[in-house]
Amino acid sequence: MIRVGFIWFLFLLSLLTVFKAPVYYLWLVSIVVTEFPWIFIVVTLFLLVWGIGVNKYQVAGAVPGLIALVLFCTPVARAYNVASSLKPKFEAVFGAGTTTPKARMLKEPFRFFKMLAGIGERLAVFTTLTYKASNNLTLDYYKTTGNKKKPCIIVIHGGSWSSGNSRQLPELNTHLIKMGYNIAAINYRLAPKYQSPAAVEDVRDAIIYLKNHSEALLIDTNNFVLLGRSAGGQIALEAAYTLKTTGIKAVISYYAPADMVWGYSVPANPLVLDSRKVMEDYLGGTYNSVPQHYAASSPILAVNKNSVPTLLIHGENDVLVAYEHSRRLDAKLQQLGVKHFLLTLPWATHGCDYTLNGPSGQLATYTVDRFINQVTK
Repeated sequence: MIRVGFIWFLFLLSLLTVFKAPVYYLWLVSIVVTEFPWIFIVVTLFLLVWGIGVNKYQVAGAVPGLIALVLFCTPVARAYNVASSLKPKFEAVFGAGTTTPKARMLKEPFRFFKMLAGIGERLAVFTTLTYKASNNLTLDYYKTTGNKKKPCIIVIHGGSWSSGNSRQLPELNTHLIKMGYNIAAINYRLAPKYQSPAAVEDVRDAIIYLKNHSEALLIDTNNFVLLGRSAGGQIALEAAYTLKTTGIKAVISYYAPADMVWGYSVPANPLVLDSRKVMEDYLGGTYNSVPQHYAASSPILAVNKNSVPTLLIHGENDVLVAYEHSRRLDAKLQQLGVKHFLLTLPWATHGCDYTLNGPSGQLATYTVDRFINQVTK
């Protein structure tokens, strides 16, 4: 009976691989289920094998167990499906790349056994620097090896514009310095005390600081790439499309709100996130009271035919920021002829890159590597 109870529990969890999480805590669970699927595959297999030869409750355990096993395998199967066409699709837009040692490090987009390697890279050492003394804003600077100036990736954290910090999901920072890039993970002014466009202004000031200290930090000031997750992705996109600062070569957005006007009209499930309240705190009121703020902070309205190359990464099962945001921006970029790539992850939810070695993490990191290698050469 205990075995059957566990199997039914796993069956219910397996539904998160194909259906969107209905409440906040199940969203968190869905990240684990879809990005660590091998754990659930192994446990389900063990319980099914355990049930062989057990007559009591055999059907009650076998049927849901087999369905759960199939569903737990779907993120892996779909990751292989995305990986099979990822390289040619990317190269159709950005080319095959170079034969430099850095380029040769870019391996296959997805490998099953890499999922067993943990969350990601062992964290690198960084130095905390104050880039804006007036607001006591700091950045964590990760310097790559060598004595030559290298491109700098500016990482902008998520957190609904009101929380989070520069230490969020640092494994990618470590990976990127191994690929030969400097990393500046920044803190910025948070809502509701500070509202848009304060965070974008902070990105501008961080770039100014990094340029002014480029000799000591060994930064190639003609090669800045903005990278943001969630709310940080919106800030990165807006900064890349509106700042007149020279040296911004490209922007990378992980599951970011790109159309604030549309996003307010179609809010997230309130049992997961009160997205309208989040936007009101960041933009200073409802859409009816300050529509100009929503328009001004929408990357989809700021982008133009001269905008920098863009990489969008988004899961179709995102319950915090709808996949439709990236789909709409993808269509606008296509219309304008801006070089860009949308990596769609059909099984993935918000925060899907929590582990670099999960299905989403592997595919996203591979694409980020290829993208940065192309835009900074």
